[in-house]
Amino acid sequence: MSDFPGGVYAITPETTDTDLLLAQVEAALASGVAAVQYRDKSADVARRHEQASELVALCRRFNVPLIVNDDLRLADLADADGVHLGRDDGSLREARIILGRDKLIGASCYQSLELALAAQAAGADYVAFGSFFPSPTKPVAGRAEAVLLREATQVIRIPIVAIGGITLANAPVLLDAGADSLAMLSALFDAPDIRAAAHALNQLFEVESEQ
Repeated sequence: MSDFPGGVYAITPETTDTDLLLAQVEAALASGVAAVQYRDKSADVARRHEQASELVALCRRFNVPLIVNDDLRLADLADADGVHLGRDDGSLREARIILGRDKLIGASCYQSLELALAAQAAGADYVAFGSFFPSPTKPVAGRAEAVLLREATQVIRIPIVAIGGITLANAPVLLDAGADSLAMLSALFDAPDIRAAAHALNQLFEVESEQ
């Protein structure tokens, strides 16, 4: 089992423009995001393999883990630093067997503390709850409340990630409630200046650590 870093967890936008994707992620990395998740739901297997492999190499330059969303086989083929699995994306134990002890495995737990406890018992490196706010990426996702994070901190001993519509303005509520990491897509990659957005979001964690 590996240690998942706390901080800004950048979720990549889906695009056919690999050069643009790499430039956007590099801008976020340059301002110190803690981890990057490659998320692409398309059926273009060749593009997804190319992008994942390129992102692995880019993130290694910055010593930041690249985690593949939902696709264990792609995570293995691209030699990613881990995989993030949803409820229907396969077994955490299978992922551990295939990827090995040194790779990161995350689990979506939605609004369920029970799912998080099961993921922790199955060897996950972190659990993710959400969606906490309306999300342009998943507009119909179920809503989680900040109190869930407070409850989770009492029984979950691995890092807790919050996701869903998180912005610079609403992030402090989730950090105060106990989130170790904030997964963000729009707040980073839809910003007019990705570096500036990543820097401002990182500042939230520095403030939190000083309190």
